[in-house]
Amino acid sequence: MNQLRLVAEIGEREVLRYTPAGIPIVSAQLRHGSRQREAGIERQVEFEIAAIAAGEISGRFSQAELGRSFEFSGFLARKNRNSRSLVFHITDFAAHADETL
Repeated sequence: MNQLRLVAEIGEREVLRYTPAGIPIVSAQLRHGSRQREAGIERQVEFEIAAIAAGEISGRFSQAELGRSFEFSGFLARKNRNSRSLVFHITDFAAHADETL
């Protein structure tokens, strides 16, 4: 199963564009920061991840406030067929109750 849920803020976002097939798509960089427990030790975790929102959700994503915390859900896939880099494909998102990252 390939499902990812992530609380993050939208750090950077490109403008809404269309694929050659006419599908609306928005690319972005999401920023995450949290404290996680691993092997009995608490550690600070911070990272950025490339993300895209395609189809119906792209319009709502393109209007979402930069720097605000959201809970994103989706899946990971290669950037393209020949790439080893992963991209988070956002399938849904909502404002996060605790906006402290």
